[in-house]
Amino acid sequence: MKTIDELLSYFQSLDVRLWVDGDQLHYNAPEGTLTPTLKSQLRERKSDIIDFLQKNDFASSSSINSILPIPRDKELPLSFAQQRLWFLQQLQPDSSFYNEYGALQLTGSLDIAAFEQSLNGIVRRHEAMCTTFKMVEGEPVQTIAPSLTLTLPVVDLCELPEAEQAKEVQRLSIEQSQRPFDLVQDPLFRFTLLQLNKQKYIWLYTIHHIVFDDWSVGVIIRELSALYEAFSSGKPASLPELPIQYADFAVWQRQQLQGEKLKSQLSYWKQQLSNAPPLLQLPTDRPRPTVQTYRGAKLSFLLPKSLTEALKAIAQKAQATLFMTLLSAFKLLLYRYSGQEDIIVSSAIANRNRAEIEGLIGFFVNVLLLRTDFSGNPTFEELLGQVRKVTIGAYANQDLPFEKLVEELQPERQVNYNPLFQVSFGLQNTPKVKFELPGLTLTPVEVEGTRALLDLRLDMTETDSGLESFWEYNIDLFDAATISRMSGNFQTLLEAIVENPQQRVSQLPLLSETEQHLLLREWNQTIAPYPKDTCIHQLFEAQVEKTPDAVAVVFEEQQLTYRELNQRANQLAHYLNKLGVKPEILVGICVERSLEMIVGVLGILKAGGAYLPLDPTYPAERLAFMLSDSQVPILLRTQKLVHEPPQHHAQVICLDADWTTIAQESEQNPDSGITVENLAYLIYTSGSTGKPKGVLVTHEGLGNLTEDKIRTCKVKPDSRILQYFSLSFDASIPELVMALGSGAALHLAKLENLLPGPALIKLLQEQAITHITLPPPALAVLPAAELPALQMVLVGGEAPSPELIAQWSKGRLFINAYGPTETTVNASMVECGNDGQKIPTVRPAANKQLYILDKHLQPVPIGVPGELHIGGVGLARGYLNRPEKTAEAFIPNPFSDQPGSRLYKTGDLACYLSDGHIKLLGRLDHQVKLRGFRIELGEIEAALVKHPAVRETLVLAREDKPGNKRLVAYVV
Repeated sequence: MKTIDELLSYFQSLDVRLWVDGDQLHYNAPEGTLTPTLKSQLRERKSDIIDFLQKNDFASSSSINSILPIPRDKELPLSFAQQRLWFLQQLQPDSSFYNEYGALQLTGSLDIAAFEQSLNGIVRRHEAMCTTFKMVEGEPVQTIAPSLTLTLPVVDLCELPEAEQAKEVQRLSIEQSQRPFDLVQDPLFRFTLLQLNKQKYIWLYTIHHIVFDDWSVGVIIRELSALYEAFSSGKPASLPELPIQYADFAVWQRQQLQGEKLKSQLSYWKQQLSNAPPLLQLPTDRPRPTVQTYRGAKLSFLLPKSLTEALKAIAQKAQATLFMTLLSAFKLLLYRYSGQEDIIVSSAIANRNRAEIEGLIGFFVNVLLLRTDFSGNPTFEELLGQVRKVTIGAYANQDLPFEKLVEELQPERQVNYNPLFQVSFGLQNTPKVKFELPGLTLTPVEVEGTRALLDLRLDMTETDSGLESFWEYNIDLFDAATISRMSGNFQTLLEAIVENPQQRVSQLPLLSETEQHLLLREWNQTIAPYPKDTCIHQLFEAQVEKTPDAVAVVFEEQQLTYRELNQRANQLAHYLNKLGVKPEILVGICVERSLEMIVGVLGILKAGGAYLPLDPTYPAERLAFMLSDSQVPILLRTQKLVHEPPQHHAQVICLDADWTTIAQESEQNPDSGITVENLAYLIYTSGSTGKPKGVLVTHEGLGNLTEDKIRTCKVKPDSRILQYFSLSFDASIPELVMALGSGAALHLAKLENLLPGPALIKLLQEQAITHITLPPPALAVLPAAELPALQMVLVGGEAPSPELIAQWSKGRLFINAYGPTETTVNASMVECGNDGQKIPTVRPAANKQLYILDKHLQPVPIGVPGELHIGGVGLARGYLNRPEKTAEAFIPNPFSDQPGSRLYKTGDLACYLSDGHIKLLGRLDHQVKLRGFRIELGEIEAALVKHPAVRETLVLAREDKPGNKRLVAYVV
């Protein structure tokens, strides 16, 4: 059973006002709010409620806590809310951020004199409208003008055409609303009447927020209606005198908020906001400006009545309110967009919880910060229960002004975002103010040039047709299209909640069926023909039949034709077969760049084996680990390196010294019985534990890679392709296959001639290279030079800069490639530059699928970050001797109906762009990409701490200058 305090707070959250007169309990509630269950609770606990209200001075107006008029012979303090707004205005005195404004169209026969007289009547009734502010002994105080008479400006627009009238209305509206007020001298309001014709007028009003709030609009309209009805018919005003004024409330508020009450409410809010996140990091279309801007726009939408009623039913079942239910759903949307489990949203509360202030114009509104924890993946019903509890607690402690809370918490101030909260939510479910004047029809007019004090705001109003809603957003952060998508996602989410409120919040869909089809199906339509049942060496053999005498491979002054290369590879394959090499047998190859290197790779594949590349420049410790971990039975080397490898148990074959023996074997293509499901190679990548991971790649994806590379890179038989990358780096594989699978020539060079700079330029020129693949940092340092033969530049490993794309795409094909080793090198190849694509992005390559998913494997909306997952042809088998790592990285594909279909979790953070391209945003782990290599910083740290002089270490990737990324180690 609820305590009385909890019960009354709950009634307050429903906008139900309770008071005691004598021994009678009275209430005032919005229509339909008090259900039979709630009325029953009121009856059952009536005596307890009366006792509580009387003891806590919430009885009748005769209570000692009543707000009473005070003498005006002393300086009048500001309310807490006014004090904070005054301070903010001093920081930017020429700003119009806190101007409240609007426009109403009046249709009918308007008595302008009576209208002006009515406005003057309102100004005279409300001291707030006559208030300015001055400094006395270092403190701001209110100054109330004894009399203030306005003259209503009337602007005649009757002679303008209708289209010009509309433009002029907007221009004048914006001009009036954006003109700053001087809080010391100006009347803090502006009224203007625009006449469009004899039967149509526009009334513009602008009032500073320091004396006005949204509730005050209703006060003005009600009083304007009563006064205009009297004055337009020649009758005296009939409004009752106001018992108090805003200044009386300001004094009362300061007297009330002290002692135990202040201490108790401060304690509550400090506990609620302990260790709160300073910023809700929603995905934005542009980086947050260095200084907060307030340029805003609005987007309206309507939720249908049927959905509203269904949400009310959920609320009633949970003994919650529609506000709590909608707030829960809105916070869930923010959680799914941001990925943050700790969400704070503000909600403005009218703070008109006393009868004597309901009819006042003034700045009463207070801000409540409502915090929600999404950890543990609750159901929506559980989430609603949490939000309900927090909301009731907030209402029970609503008397503490937000300004006092800020003063106590003293959050670190940032110039580019609002402290404590950046998003707000509001629901208006009390009857709307009727815009009526005798003989006139009043219609609100939308005023352009909206400001946005926060990043994002959602306001909803319950009407007969449903929930009329609008988003207010900062246009320096968000595009209209983004907010429109968010609005659609919100409605989809609400519909899913209604269908199954017991569902876990992670599983409630954000995307409509149409959006899901677009992201999961249409953007992954990449089916293209490729040799599904052919291994890569068999494609090479087919090319040998076509162009046997064409040059296949070149190294310095040496070269081999396709026939010669095939014969040598066949001889090696037969030799290896005799040594026991067959499908699934690993063979190491540790040789320098040479013709023997290519012969060795092809020979291993033709024998049915899988090759393990071992770069002789690698540290001995790393090579030793790879040999030990893989347990290769055979190692191919050259005589020069035969004594250099670390200790191992493999049988060593020298591709030069032993060639006389190898050459005795048959030159015919061997039949190893291999299939595309067998292993093709094992490549080690950096590992987070300090040990490299061996990636097991089958032949399945190599045929697809070959066809896609030849097609996308426009490789022809007369192309000359540079073998730039080490065999131990998987980028070497597409260089090899697109050359030897097309009849082109593969050009190798010594390492010193491949160093980015004059040596590489000379090599490209002398050998008339047509196709190169380079990491962006290497390409960036190449000096400007004439390269007339160069037809294609492909970059990968990390994103190229727009400047690099512009420089190297002129007159040639420029391709940005992306793909982890685990997906057979390339999962994406996107042409940049010539088609206007200046920002490097990702799209699925042939027969690949790309999915961006959250941590619960749900597809994320366009623009929302998630982890990139790769499916389709060519996923690796897994990691050698790492079944747990394999299970983590390779998961069942929930979007495929093919048995055994898998996805690879890349660890790359990415988001969809609206055109279907994908933008990479960085890593989810401690892995970095440097000069094309994926590097686990943990592996480097693990190596450093082995040194006896190092106790602790931290390795970072720093980029002090754009394009100059480097690794920096800090040691203790």
